[in-house]
Amino acid sequence: MKKDNNIQKQEFLFGKKNYLFMLIGIAVISLGFILMAGGGSDDPNVFNEEIYNWRRIRLAPTLVLIGLGIEIYAILLNPKK
Repeated sequence: MKKDNNIQKQEFLFGKKNYLFMLIGIAVISLGFILMAGGGSDDPNVFNEEIYNWRRIRLAPTLVLIGLGIEIYAILLNPKK
């Protein structure tokens, strides 16, 4: 019986640089969601103005969108260049 010497080498779909940018994007998105959390009131009859502060309304959604942009860049990045 003859053995086949044409063994194909398994390659990843993305390169190391792509995965690095993906991890950075996930970290930025996670930071955005962490900054967005909280601000509620323990008593449902008391309104807490903290829910409308700058961090939750402007900073956190901006970080999530930047993270999504980094993810798109990581997917479209050509690892061979």
